[in-house]
Amino acid sequence: MKILKVGLISHKFEGTKARTIARSIELIARAAAKGAQLIVLQELHQTHYFCQRENTENFDYAQDFERDLRLWSEVAKRFGVVLVSSLFERRAAGLYHNTAVVFERDGRIAGKYRKMHIPDDPQFYEKFYFTPGDLGFEPIDTSVGRLGVLVCWDQWYPEAARAMALRGAELLIYPTAIGWFD
Repeated sequence: MKILKVGLISHKFEGTKARTIARSIELIARAAAKGAQLIVLQELHQTHYFCQRENTENFDYAQDFERDLRLWSEVAKRFGVVLVSSLFERRAAGLYHNTAVVFERDGRIAGKYRKMHIPDDPQFYEKFYFTPGDLGFEPIDTSVGRLGVLVCWDQWYPEAARAMALRGAELLIYPTAIGWFD
């Protein structure tokens, strides 16, 4: 197996989406300067973890999905890294996903995965916001290897990891927002 330098970026919400993104980019720049080839951002990293409450205003966070794709594509290209970014995707009215997007070093989208296992527990009201994914468990081929990208709650269901491994994933990645409660 080849050696792969990975940067894992996780930090607090900085009060606004713009400041939070700026902080993420600052940390990506540091990781890339230290030789990271693959950088993974935390789940839903652009805002606070809004799923702790059911609030229809939070659906507005998904309105910028296309703009967010362009931004993170540019970031991956600028730093020459493979970047895993978890975003709130609005596909159509009433159809939303917690989507991990993998950007190649040149900024193109290498692939994406829509979270399949959606919790509905106190502090994790994700079924209010997200529809289960429809892309299956397909590894994503990148310049750093074949990535099995899943998201957070998927870690508790071994069939996801097994399916990714059987399809040739060399590394399993689970961006997560699990940390501490308000």
